[in-house]
Amino acid sequence: MRVVKLAKLTACVLFAFCISGCGPDDKKSAETAKTPIKMWVAPNENEEAFWNTMVKEWNKDPAHTPVEFTPIPAASSSEEAIMNALASGTEPDISSNIFIGFASQLVEIGQLEDLSKMSGFNELVNNRQMGKIIPAWQLNGEQHVLPIYINPIVWWWRGDLLKQYGFDHVPTRYDELYQLAERRAADNNGYVIQMTAGKNWWERWFDFIPLYYAQNGGKPYLAGHQATFADPAGQALLTFMGKVFNSKWSSYDFTAADDPLATGQVLASARGPWDIARYHKQYPEILKTLQIGPMLTEKGDAHPYTFGDSKGVVIFSSSKRKAQAWAFIQWVFNNAEHDRSWLELTGMPPARSDLMSNPLFVNYFEKNPLEKAIASYVDVALPPAATTQTTEIQRSMTQMLEQVIFNHADPAATLDKSAQEINTLLAK
Repeated sequence: MRVVKLAKLTACVLFAFCISGCGPDDKKSAETAKTPIKMWVAPNENEEAFWNTMVKEWNKDPAHTPVEFTPIPAASSSEEAIMNALASGTEPDISSNIFIGFASQLVEIGQLEDLSKMSGFNELVNNRQMGKIIPAWQLNGEQHVLPIYINPIVWWWRGDLLKQYGFDHVPTRYDELYQLAERRAADNNGYVIQMTAGKNWWERWFDFIPLYYAQNGGKPYLAGHQATFADPAGQALLTFMGKVFNSKWSSYDFTAADDPLATGQVLASARGPWDIARYHKQYPEILKTLQIGPMLTEKGDAHPYTFGDSKGVVIFSSSKRKAQAWAFIQWVFNNAEHDRSWLELTGMPPARSDLMSNPLFVNYFEKNPLEKAIASYVDVALPPAATTQTTEIQRSMTQMLEQVIFNHADPAATLDKSAQEINTLLAK
C-alpha cells in the first residue's frame, strides 16, 4: 500500500511540474472543462447496458461535461485492475463495482473523495430513500462510496420437496431444520441443505456472515478493530452449523457437482437474485417451485438481518473533474426511473428503502414475485465489515468452520481462537 501511495504521489508531483508552464489558469480551466469524465464500470453486459443508456442520455445535453465509460480493465479482479491504475496514474474519475472492504483500502491510502462534503449529497440520500442504508457504508465517519445495489442473501427452498416432508412453509428456526432433516434422512434421499457455499474465503459472505447477522440482530462481526462474533450469537450459530454437518445433513463443498438445489440433492441453498436469470434459462420448471425464506435463526425471527452483496460508485481524489463527475452521479441516482431501468436490466435491487412502496417498483415486482420476495430484505441486508483485512479475516473464519466440521471442535473454543487471530491481525 505504501509503495502504491508513494508511486501515486510521485506521479502527481511530476504531473504538476510538467504543466507548470502550460499557460494561464483560465486556459487550463477551459481545457479541463472540455475533457470527458472517464468512468469504469463492472465488466458484465447487463451493467454495461445500463451505463450505456445513462451516458448516451447525459451526453445529449451540450451543457453537460461528456462522460466516457469503459469496463474495468481485465485483471485477476477489479480491485487489482484499479490498484494497478492508481500505481501508474491511469485511474478514471469515477468507478463503480466498489465494495466497502476495497473502499477501506483506497481510503487508507487517500484515494477517494468524501462524497458527503459534495453539494447536494443529503438531498440525494433523501431523494433516493437511502437514509437507513447509508450509515452502514460510512468509513471513519465519512461517506466515500454511494451504494448502487444491494443483493440480499436469502434461502431458496424447493417448495415441492418441502411438501413431500410435511412442510407447508419454509423453515425459519434451527429446530425446524433439524425436524426436516430427520424426515429427509429417514428417506435416505440425500442432504437437506447447502449449509456452506464452499471453501473459499469470499464464500463466508454467503453462509457464516449472513447467518451471524441474522442471529445477533444485525450487529457487526468487527467493531473497533476487534472481532465480536465470539459471543452467544456466534456460539449458537456455530453449534447449529456443527450439528448439521456432524449429522451428515450437508456437505462442505458442492462445487464439483451439478447445482444441488436444482437436482434436488438439497432442499435449500443460500442465493442472491443473480441466480434467477440462470434458472430461467437452465431450470425453468424448478424455478416455479422455489420459495424464498429468511436466514435461519434460533428463535425464527420474522424479518432477520442478512448479508447484502452490494457495491457502489466512487470518485477518485486525483480527478480534475470532481464537480462534473458528482453532477453526473447525482443526475443518475436522483431519478427513480433510472433505478427502475437498472432493476430491469440487471435484476439487482437498487440500494433504496422504498422498493416495496414506490409505485415504480411495485409495478415491476407484481410481475416478478420471486424478485419481490428477495428485494423485501434490502432494508435488512448489511454490507461486509469495512476493513482492509477482508481476505485474512475470512480465511480465519473458514479455518474455524473447518475445525468444527472436520475435527468436531468445540464451537466456543473455536470461535475464541478465530477471534484472537483476527484481533492480532487488526492490531498490527
